[in-house]
Amino acid sequence: MNIRLYMAQRLSAIIMIPLVFGHLGVMIYAIQGGLSAGEILSRTQGSVFWFMFYGLFVIAVSVHGAIGLRTIMSELLRWNDIALDAIMWGFGLLSIFMGARAVSAVTWL
Repeated sequence: MNIRLYMAQRLSAIIMIPLVFGHLGVMIYAIQGGLSAGEILSRTQGSVFWFMFYGLFVIAVSVHGAIGLRTIMSELLRWNDIALDAIMWGFGLLSIFMGARAVSAVTWL
């Protein structure tokens, strides 16, 4: 199981690299362009591209963070795998749920 978690975390990191740079680029563009929140939302509302971009970002970050949290808790608390897995799944699903709400608010509402 640990090799699968290791590979999933590395794969999520590889996916996040271009997404982080893209997000930072968009933020720099928006700040330097003096865009307001309303102007940003007007450009993202109804956009399938931004929905896919940030949706993938949320999934990658949630997987990466949940596995990282499991590893940290394993080293600090020395819990058994069942408890660690439950916390990892709970944190990961909560992260995906909250991130999906944010993405839908920015792209669909």
